[in-house]
Amino acid sequence: MLRAKAFQGLARHQTMARPLPQTKPPAIAAAGAARLLHYGTATDRAPTVFVPSLINPPDIIDLTEGRSMLRDLVAAGHNIHLVDWGAPSPEDADLDLAAHVTRRLAPLLAALHQPPILVGYCLGGTIAIGATAALPVRALATLAAPWRFDRLAAEDRAAVANLWEAGKAICERLGYVPMELLQSGFWALDPKRTIRKYAVFADTTAGSAEERAFLAVEDWANAGPPLPFAAGRDLFERLYAGNETGDGSWAVGGVAVDPAALSMPTLSIASTADRIVPAAIAPPLREQRLVDLGHVGMVVSARAREALWQPLSDWLSRQGG
Repeated sequence: MLRAKAFQGLARHQTMARPLPQTKPPAIAAAGAARLLHYGTATDRAPTVFVPSLINPPDIIDLTEGRSMLRDLVAAGHNIHLVDWGAPSPEDADLDLAAHVTRRLAPLLAALHQPPILVGYCLGGTIAIGATAALPVRALATLAAPWRFDRLAAEDRAAVANLWEAGKAICERLGYVPMELLQSGFWALDPKRTIRKYAVFADTTAGSAEERAFLAVEDWANAGPPLPFAAGRDLFERLYAGNETGDGSWAVGGVAVDPAALSMPTLSIASTADRIVPAAIAPPLREQRLVDLGHVGMVVSARAREALWQPLSDWLSRQGG
């Protein structure tokens, strides 16, 4: 019964017409394929730059009407920017995680009039932490960001290692890590949940906000450019293998960064219901906040405004953002 209902939901998802995407704001800087988009016009507040994950597009924090954290923060008066990493070219195969700081993020931030507040989501939070070693940063917040990879459960570490072992050779020949390889890893974390969510979607009211949000999230989750091979190798062989950040440090541009020792204001928001980035592996920042929504739900669910958007807005205001 559950399987049949899930197939109904899947068929509905595949055949439904999609609304037009939201119009993107203008880019004020570019570095390779990456662009810095400016959402807000406020000039009396420090720029806040959101750094999304390299996995999946950045749209999850600007999803759809009523489910956009960025537009909600702009409405609250913040000076919001977003890094759009873009799609890597064949020449970007050597672009590792540190190079995403030095060769992509640094030139983008150079276009700003003052050091920004960085807000990193998921792997973007890891990259934002790395940026504090090489760039002037006013304050730092991370959302569902992995850092203490050595605290991962043994079975999760083994699953990641097996995934990379199976796919590394073809990825190296391609020069990139296909999104399909990463997506298969996410599905493997909780395959029963994948079945349940499509079964629930089969009975979602047509034309409802819930229907629109489900379509937008699922389309986002199944999209995205590949990772440059060097970034994928870093992710699997250095971070998830526990060879970096597990001891609290990560070297960027030859400089080690320890998030626990940063002198700037820092905030980590993690989720107790996050299966992808468990709260136990969040970075040890000065301020800690826990929510009980999932990895994606914490930024787009109906409860996200109360649980995450508003507390983050209050914190940004205290930092001048």
